[in-house]
Amino acid sequence: MEEKSASAQIDDIIAKNPGWKGEMTTRLRAVILAADSGVFEEVKWKKPSRPEGVPVWSQGGMICVCDILKNAVRLTFPKGAQLRDPQKLFNTRLDSKTVRAVDFSEGVAVDEPALAAIIRDAVVINQVK
Repeated sequence: MEEKSASAQIDDIIAKNPGWKGEMTTRLRAVILAADSGVFEEVKWKKPSRPEGVPVWSQGGMICVCDILKNAVRLTFPKGAQLRDPQKLFNTRLDSKTVRAVDFSEGVAVDEPALAAIIRDAVVINQVK
């Protein structure tokens, strides 16, 4: 049997998380994909404790990873410490030498232009490598 596309698998992950977490993941996904036409979706790290895997967005390398946590939807940027964040979206993993992340909690407004700018900056960083 053929495995579903990454996009279909991410749809399933969202469906498995109804309510605000699924809505937030859908919204973040839309911002990420609209930020740059070359961004594509992947699902990585499938394991017994998380058989559905983890949504990942890439272009020339990983841009960000989405984790649906108990109280937040987290976007983790593996090269986040190299990215510009003038609007101060990054709010966790700030002590890491490489990674930065943004936790989005229920009811929090998403600064879509600022997030899109971070995505575009991550694409540039991946192209420079």
